[in-house]
Amino acid sequence: MPPDSPARFSLLRHRPLLMFVSARAAATVAYQMMGVAVGWQIYDLTGRALDLGLVGLVQFLPSILLVLLVGHVADRHDRRRVVCIAQAVEAFALLGLAVIMTVQGASREMIFLFLLIMGTARSFEFSTLQTLVPSLVEPEQLPQAMAAASSVRQAATIIGPMLGGFLYLAGPVTVYYTSAALFMVSAVTVALIPVRRRMAPREAASWRTVLAGITFIRGNPVVLGAISLDLFAVLLGGATALLPIFARDILAAGPTGLGVLRAAPAVGALGASIYLARTPLTGNVGRTLFASVAGFGLMTILFALSRSLALSCLVLAVMGWVDMVSVVIRASLVQLDTPDEMRGRVSAVNAVFIGTSNELGEFESGITAAWFGVVPAVLIGGIGTLAVVLIWMRLFPELRARQRLQSG
Repeated sequence: MPPDSPARFSLLRHRPLLMFVSARAAATVAYQMMGVAVGWQIYDLTGRALDLGLVGLVQFLPSILLVLLVGHVADRHDRRRVVCIAQAVEAFALLGLAVIMTVQGASREMIFLFLLIMGTARSFEFSTLQTLVPSLVEPEQLPQAMAAASSVRQAATIIGPMLGGFLYLAGPVTVYYTSAALFMVSAVTVALIPVRRRMAPREAASWRTVLAGITFIRGNPVVLGAISLDLFAVLLGGATALLPIFARDILAAGPTGLGVLRAAPAVGALGASIYLARTPLTGNVGRTLFASVAGFGLMTILFALSRSLALSCLVLAVMGWVDMVSVVIRASLVQLDTPDEMRGRVSAVNAVFIGTSNELGEFESGITAAWFGVVPAVLIGGIGTLAVVLIWMRLFPELRARQRLQSG
C-alpha cells in the first residue's frame, strides 16, 4: 500500500497540511474571540437586536461587492501571499480598533467601520484559503484532509469563544489585541507553507475568465445545488447573531455563558470532523447531505424552545455535528468537481453563498427578531430550513442521487 494512500492518511505526516491547519486554527481563534467581544459590546452599547444583525451585514457586504475581483486575484496570484496580506490587514484593523478604543472609548459607528475593513480583508482570505488544501494533498485524500483540517478548526472554534468571553472580563480591548496577534501568527505561517502542486498556466484576463466561476456553477447542478442548499438553509436557520440576547435576557448566562454558547456548536462539529477523518463517507452522500441539513433545522427549532443553558448547549452541539457533516460534503463536492485553474473563482462565488448564509443570515436574524421577537424569529428560521430541504430535494435530483464525493 503506498505511503500516501487514503487508508494511511495522517495529518501529522503531512507537514504542509499541518502548517495550514495550524495557521487556520490561529485565525479561527482570533475571529471567534473578536465575534464574542463585538457582539457583547454592541449589545451593551445599543441594546438593539437590529444592531447585532448589522454586525453581520457590514462584514458581508464586501464579499458580494468584490466577488469577481477576489476570485480573479486568487486564480492569478500566489494564493499564500493573498491570504497572508489579507490576514495582516485584519490584524492591523483590530490593532487600530484597540488603540482608538484605549484613547477615546468605543462607539457603534467606529466598530462598524473597522468591521467593514475586516470584512473586506476576510473576503480575500476566506475565498483563497479554501483553494489551498487541494494543492497540499492528493485528490483521493482531499475529503479526509478537509475533515482533519475541520477538526482542528472546530477545536479552535471551541477555544476561541470561551477564551474571548474570559478575556472580555478584562475589557474588549484585551480581546482585540490578542486577536490581532493571532492573525499575525497565522499570516506568517501561511507564508511559509510549501505547496505540493503549482497552479496551471493562467489565461489572459477577460470578462469571460472573470465570470468563469459563475458560469461553471450555473452549469453544474451538483455544485449549484450543494452551495445554494447551504445558502438558504443557514440563511434562515442561523441564530448565531442572537446568542448575546439568549445569553443575557433568556438564559441569564452573562458574557462567559455567551462564550460557552458560541463554542457549543464547535464541540459537536469537532466530534463529527474527527469521525469523518477516520471514517470517510463512501455512499449516499447526496441523501446524507439533505438529512444533515434537515437535522440542522430541527435543532434550530429546539434551541428556540429551550430555557436551560445546559439543554441549549446540548442542542447547539448536535447542530454543530450535523452542520459539519454537510460542510464536509459540500466543500468536498465543490473542490473535487472544480478544475484547479478555476478553484479561486468558484471558491469566491461559493464564499459569497457562505457569507450570505452566515453574515447576511445574522442580519436576517436581527431583522426578524426586531419584527417578531427573538424566539419567534429562531422558530421561523428552523421551520424555513426544513422547507428548503424539501424543495431542494425536488429541484436538484442529481445532488440527491449523488453516491460518492468523487464524480465518475
